[in-house]
Amino acid sequence: MGASMINPRTAAPYGHVCWAYDEPAEFDRRARRFLAEGLAAGERVWYAVPGQPAEAAERLAGLAGFADALRRGAAQVVGLDAAYQDGVVDPVAQVRRFTAATEEALAAGYRGLRVAADVTPLVRTPVQVASFARYEHGIDRYMRLHPLSGMCGYRRAELGDRIVAELACLHPVSNVPDVLFRLYACPPGDGAAALAGELDTFNEEMFATALEHADLSPVRGELVMRASDLRFIDHHCLTRLRDYAGGRDATAVLRTPWGAAARLVELIGLSGIRVEAAR
Repeated sequence: MGASMINPRTAAPYGHVCWAYDEPAEFDRRARRFLAEGLAAGERVWYAVPGQPAEAAERLAGLAGFADALRRGAAQVVGLDAAYQDGVVDPVAQVRRFTAATEEALAAGYRGLRVAADVTPLVRTPVQVASFARYEHGIDRYMRLHPLSGMCGYRRAELGDRIVAELACLHPVSNVPDVLFRLYACPPGDGAAALAGELDTFNEEMFATALEHADLSPVRGELVMRASDLRFIDHHCLTRLRDYAGGRDATAVLRTPWGAAARLVELIGLSGIRVEAAR
């Protein structure tokens, strides 16, 4: 694990990783490690790649244990279009696709499904980015409850830092050091989503974009955000959260141990949002 990567044992107890890379060989090495961990845990593993799957399968076959895993179906190398919808990914349909694949892995006797995929070709246009980002949060919610884990690869040179950051902030675990906040799924009953890190004027617009991509749903007139790992939030981002909830006819509720958030809301007289103390 790289020095800049968030520790998944403290960030979230499930495996949904964003891995930004510069050269394909870099992602390939990291993906093979990720998949090897899955095989060791008794999971079925998929490697979804752009281009020719045979080349990636040959690389995997050269690693200890992978040749046998490929023969018996514990490991599979597939083209990106076989694992994902081509073009613009439908968020709901794509979650269903991986739900079915996870259930098939369990029925075959595996402990779950682990997928490493270089999804760069699926996020090259603004429309693709918006749809895929919504899918990222949808599959993140599924992973919270089911034995599916994934590593999503994004090539910086093709996509640019801004798009990579927009996608990275929707993962509980990332190797992108300049993404200072994360919005990801929280346990059922804890809220609409979890917030972690730092939110200020520098990432205010990205926070607003992340909220829109996540498409969060209020419950009984409240949009609850679990923010146990939130270190800072300024009044601009509090206002963004309030406005997002208000657009869904709800009150924003921020549950955080960072006591300054409640004092800030009171100081500026911000209505439509409530801060509750949390551990």
